[in-house]
Amino acid sequence: QKEDLQIYEKYCQNKPRSEALWRQCGDSIFFQECQRKLDHKLSLDAYLLKPVQRITKYQLLLKEMLKCSKNSEGTAELEEALATMLDIIKSVNDSMHQIAITGYEGDVSELGKLLMQGSFNVWTDHKKGHNKVKDLARFKPMQRHLFLYTKMLLFCKKREENTDGHEKTASYSFKNSLKMSTVGITENVKGDNKKFEIWYNGREEVYIIQASSVELKNTWISEIRKVLT
Repeated sequence: QKEDLQIYEKYCQNKPRSEALWRQCGDSIFFQECQRKLDHKLSLDAYLLKPVQRITKYQLLLKEMLKCSKNSEGTAELEEALATMLDIIKSVNDSMHQIAITGYEGDVSELGKLLMQGSFNVWTDHKKGHNKVKDLARFKPMQRHLFLYTKMLLFCKKREENTDGHEKTASYSFKNSLKMSTVGITENVKGDNKKFEIWYNGREEVYIIQASSVELKNTWISEIRKVLT
């Protein structure tokens, strides 16, 4: 059912738009009349939220089922179903960040599958030649939100804006991109086991990237390695 369940991704991407429309016309007589005819205690916006809540409940249900069926018939299928649901939730979450990218002139749908996204400290060196990493490390890092696609790595700056008096919404202002077919990676940077390097054009451009944890760094390196090989 994985392909069918991916409709949740589209639904969640459209949720900010449906909320905006509801704020415009939610108090119209038409919707009030629909609610009265259907004898619904709650208004339409409460039902529009249901799929967003439900997508996280499938994996909880599957986890409970697995607890009750260890080493029994169907355990392998339940484990596969749980892995699938967790993958879909990750895709939904990643895609919600992706739709907030601004300033990228290309079409993000042409960059391949979105594999990972997250915030990092980034140091850069654009000089030609081989500058030593320790000389770079003194400078203050930039805060960058990275989007890893199969074809491209995007560097964005996260901005938070207030919308119509509602919660702050994040947007990601595009700053730079690297084609994955032209980059190299250095898995370890001396002095900090949370850092790794991505370099371009024979180290003409070097990006030192610091993750919030060693585990996160290793997950990203693993995904980048898969793309490069």
